[in-house]
Amino acid sequence: MSDGLVWLNGEILDFASAKVSVEDRGFQFGDGVYEVVRVYGGRPFALAEHLERLQRSAREIELSLPLSLGELAVVAEELVARAGIAEAELYIQVTRGAARRNHLFPEDARPTLVMTVRSVRLIPPELREHGVRALTVPDERWARCDIKSICLLPNVLAKERAHRAGAFEALFVRDGLVMEGTSSNVFAWTGEALVTPIADHRILAGITRGFILRLAQQLGYRTEERDLPLAELRSAREVLIAGTVTELLAVIAVDGEPIGSGVPGPVFRQLYAAYRQMIADRVLASPGIGARDSSG
Repeated sequence: MSDGLVWLNGEILDFASAKVSVEDRGFQFGDGVYEVVRVYGGRPFALAEHLERLQRSAREIELSLPLSLGELAVVAEELVARAGIAEAELYIQVTRGAARRNHLFPEDARPTLVMTVRSVRLIPPELREHGVRALTVPDERWARCDIKSICLLPNVLAKERAHRAGAFEALFVRDGLVMEGTSSNVFAWTGEALVTPIADHRILAGITRGFILRLAQQLGYRTEERDLPLAELRSAREVLIAGTVTELLAVIAVDGEPIGSGVPGPVFRQLYAAYRQMIADRVLASPGIGARDSSG
């Protein structure tokens, strides 16, 4: 079974052989953007949506993508097929390229484009069944969280803090308002509406977030995109987090205090079932060529 593959500026390599310059601006400045795409049955899910967001992020930092969206899609699909891993993560990163260290944009550097495919980090079934705990942390990130930047140090620190406290996720709170998780969007079921923070410059407009909102509406739930006070989150009947690899999880406690009944609720179960059915309808009905099951 393949341990994964790397596509680096047009070359397909194994992870041990793939190298970038020590002067790459992604390495020295965090000057780049990225996407993570879930692969089901050997087929990238929502690839077009992820590539469109990559393009937007690149545009916001004045970085020209080295390939068109159509070309990126072809490379991604071919790399996934060649890796032959049925359940995988496709990582895409673009930096401003390699140049002598200088804060100013280099005039002649070419962007560095990297794609990698590896087996997905599956969520343990017991977490899906019994729910997870979350920890709130002050939001000390920059003001453009709508850009999927590779500068993730605040997220890394918050995630580690949550892990050491026995929590699965850290939720950023700014001025008394819940923003998002370190790698997830957050929802609160109040009993009347499914509330999620509005996707402005303070959070990332998650691809999975968008699917969950549409599914909730199709199931007859009222949805609200607005500010979410921490006090409202704590009093919610259910709290959910969503992300590309996470998919959807129920949060059963925040800062050690139970949410609702302290177990995953019916809204979570209905939405997760609908999400998995959507994946089956869109992806799993047409398995990718050459994909092999990596789940054991």
